[in-house]
Amino acid sequence: MTDADQSRDRIREDAVETALGKLDLDTKTRLLAGQDMWSLPALPGIGLGSLVMSDGPIGVRGVRWSADDPSVALPSPSALAASWDPGLARRAGRLLAQEARRKGVHVVLAPTVNLHRTPLGGRHFECYSEDPCLTGAIGAGYVNGVQDGGVGTTVKHYVANDAETERFTVDCVIAPRPLRELYLAPFEAIVSGARPWGVMTSYNRVNGTSMTENQYLVNEVLRGEWGFDGYNVSDWMAARSTTADILGGLDVAMPGPQTVYGPALAAAVRAGEVPEAAVDGAVRNVLRLAARAGLLDGAPAAVSEPPAELDGQALARELAVRGFVLVRNAGGALPFDPAAPRSVALSGAAARDARVLGGGSATVFPERVVSPLDGLTAALPEGALSYSVGADPSEEPVPADKGFELRAVCRDASGTVLGEGGLPSGQVQWIGDDLPEGATYETMASIEVTGTFVPRESGEHTFGTRGLGAFTLAVGGRTRWEGVQEMGGEADPFEAFFGAPRERARLFLTEGEPVEVSLTYQVPDMSALPLKAIMFSLLHLGPRLDPDELIAQAARAAREADTAVVVVATTDRVESEGYDRRDLTLPGRQDDLVRAVAAANPNTVVVVNAGSPVEMPWREDVAAILLTWFPGQEGGAALADVLLGHAEPGGRLPTTWPAALADAPVTEVIPTDGRLEYEEGLFIGYRAYEKHGVTPAYPFGHGLGYTDWAYESLEVTADTARVRLTNTGTRPGREVVQIYLAPVADAVPRPASWLAAFAGVAAGPGESVEVRIPLPARAFEIWDETAHGWRRIGGTYEVRASHSHADTRLSATLDL
Repeated sequence: MTDADQSRDRIREDAVETALGKLDLDTKTRLLAGQDMWSLPALPGIGLGSLVMSDGPIGVRGVRWSADDPSVALPSPSALAASWDPGLARRAGRLLAQEARRKGVHVVLAPTVNLHRTPLGGRHFECYSEDPCLTGAIGAGYVNGVQDGGVGTTVKHYVANDAETERFTVDCVIAPRPLRELYLAPFEAIVSGARPWGVMTSYNRVNGTSMTENQYLVNEVLRGEWGFDGYNVSDWMAARSTTADILGGLDVAMPGPQTVYGPALAAAVRAGEVPEAAVDGAVRNVLRLAARAGLLDGAPAAVSEPPAELDGQALARELAVRGFVLVRNAGGALPFDPAAPRSVALSGAAARDARVLGGGSATVFPERVVSPLDGLTAALPEGALSYSVGADPSEEPVPADKGFELRAVCRDASGTVLGEGGLPSGQVQWIGDDLPEGATYETMASIEVTGTFVPRESGEHTFGTRGLGAFTLAVGGRTRWEGVQEMGGEADPFEAFFGAPRERARLFLTEGEPVEVSLTYQVPDMSALPLKAIMFSLLHLGPRLDPDELIAQAARAAREADTAVVVVATTDRVESEGYDRRDLTLPGRQDDLVRAVAAANPNTVVVVNAGSPVEMPWREDVAAILLTWFPGQEGGAALADVLLGHAEPGGRLPTTWPAALADAPVTEVIPTDGRLEYEEGLFIGYRAYEKHGVTPAYPFGHGLGYTDWAYESLEVTADTARVRLTNTGTRPGREVVQIYLAPVADAVPRPASWLAAFAGVAAGPGESVEVRIPLPARAFEIWDETAHGWRRIGGTYEVRASHSHADTRLSATLDL
């Protein structure tokens, strides 16, 4: 920190103490409870504005689940980590701060820095990596970028929220060494490297104690050892105990207004159960956050002048390109040869209807989405591209989307319109005060999702509902179904809460002919609920054509083209917040599609649109495989850039990609009697593959570019590695130099090797570059469970300069 920064910090601290001294107990505890779903109350008497929070890993949604105020949608966090570029993550953060300011948001509830402990984790796409070093570096870049823009971050989910099954109650049992060396490590790196303004404690327990009540991990480790001075907010509805939460270091219980804080906390203080000093400490942290965000009179904001405006579309496109990982490129199939005549046969439902982001709280509603079909149509000469559906992974009705224009109309019992607003899809998801203007839970009697649908193809269309309650479904001016959807015996808690998808009507519709649609929901009495919410959906599924014939059509088109491109993908029923994956297979007949197209055209490129690993049993039978993750709103344009060679795919794998689920060393996500034992200890990801001698499909750090690199020299000291390398190809490119440590004769039980540091370099054809990569002292340390502290391990290390974990280019010996 500069002298000026320290001076502003002192002024802010003085303003915080002055404001705190003006508050009585009831006001202080009210400030910690939240006033609604997304904000804390304003206190005009002390010059405090209302602080607003919003979900924000890939875009800033704001406080409403609505398309009326669209958001820039960046690639998924797994894609950002695949860039292996903290500087790029910082630019992404600055863009999101820009979006937050535009939407009146002061704190984004991101980044998510839990680890890819297993590929079955349902929220894998929202996390960065299996490796704590890479996760910490990308997370610090993101936090620095957002806070460069004067907007706070909330690093989450502290800690060990690495799976979704029973996430509200699961007890994650982790030994001290892996807890410190793996799961806490990214949080520590971000606290020390970026000074985040906030942390979110998770739903789960760790070693028997709920994280919102965890005095050791919050008060002693996070605040005491690491010096964290920001605010600690609960995950939404995670706070369960007034006394244990405040004593455990939880500052804010969300959402409000009915939480375990507020009047309940004031009463606990008056009863002598909680010292008022604990409340003061929490209020002090909240006031400090408000001061940094410019919401407290007399306190200078942390950022007086935000960075220069960024072009959201351009940066989203660049981020997608930099995150794409080319894992296979036999015979130089990519990029396309610009000099040769080129006809391209594109197939896959995901090529037309792109899934650009993962499900759950990461959802935003972009102004536009460029699909692979859109991107390639715009980039290729007219007539060069053909398209076939080939295989559709969606096998059940999903929220009405393509071809639908919908609004939600709220009415009272007399039928009078109270309020209305646009819907991004057929899904209504209103929580707390997230309602159209004029509507209230007390006055609403019904909600009608209404609009028009223009079918893209003729045939039998299916309509359905999802949600619990009474519905009336009308299509084409006629009631097609009326009834009540009740809670069933769904084993999946997500489905038990939201209701399972239900088919309600089928009817023949003609391509291009508009039809009126309406789904009316009767609003139940919610007066007794502590948190009011409305969640239901109008569902749709297009005509089901013969899957064998669809695949045959795609194969025929591929046979007649120079190049075939197949886009395969997961769905939000496979990857989403709220539940874990059951397997790694692609849904539907997508594997069969790839096999058929590859058999018809040896020059087949497969684009895998998934946030986490999938099995690719055909991977040796295709010319090229490009992993695009969930690529954000500009994904299709970025794909065209990479396929046509206008840009190099810049990504490296942030997580090991197994050949099959059976090869993955850690797959347990289902607790036993409420406990999820992290029995693997230190051995997750590439550490575990190496320990068990399993060769994955593609190793951690792997990724091919459009040029070649010669590693020429490596010099190492105890704190630095210097690597010289030359671009030996014919194109400019970027290489990620990865430094791994491997003890030669280890004195303590450790993995055989681990990532210590990395750096990106760029060079033109024939150009040589030298990069100096600092080696952190922590890379040579272990957590000593007996001494309860870090201990440096001396001895001889092999220092490896590598292209991936499995591809060492140079090595040197270092004696400590």
